[in-house]
Amino acid sequence: MTLSPLTSEAKAILLELAANLEELTLDDYTERIALLGNASFGEHTRHIIELFQQLNEGYASGHVDYDNRKRDKRLQENIDFALETLAILISDLCKPDKEIYLTTLYNNQKSQVKTNYGRELMYNIEHCIHHQAIMKIGLLSIGKKPVNDSFGYAKSTLVYKQQCAQ
Repeated sequence: MTLSPLTSEAKAILLELAANLEELTLDDYTERIALLGNASFGEHTRHIIELFQQLNEGYASGHVDYDNRKRDKRLQENIDFALETLAILISDLCKPDKEIYLTTLYNNQKSQVKTNYGRELMYNIEHCIHHQAIMKIGLLSIGKKPVNDSFGYAKSTLVYKQQCAQ
């Protein structure tokens, strides 16, 4: 089956995350970094993974609620478990688009909007890039370089930078 551009991008972003995680020691992964508000790479990774998991689970039921995720500490404390979970997510990305409902809490009230799998996959891609940008700051602060220069950049930013360089 040929992957859609959106699915290919989601896969690439998650593979890029995994490649960077593979360069970390367990101590690096779990260390709280002051520059990141005392968050760890593991906490950022857990957050990314759990939103993708919520989308996968919500796809089946037709209802996604990112606020109501499990917050599994194993994802932030065990780098191997996080990498295994990322591999599962990557293998489960290719789904046909369908309408779903997104539920979230605003002003102590649940709100629900109609959306679709493709739109939510886009959200997760952009959300992942946002956290990768934060993680890039952390990597540099501990003397590690991301595995590639695109880590933490939106594709539109990379295209713009390339146009400016010409």
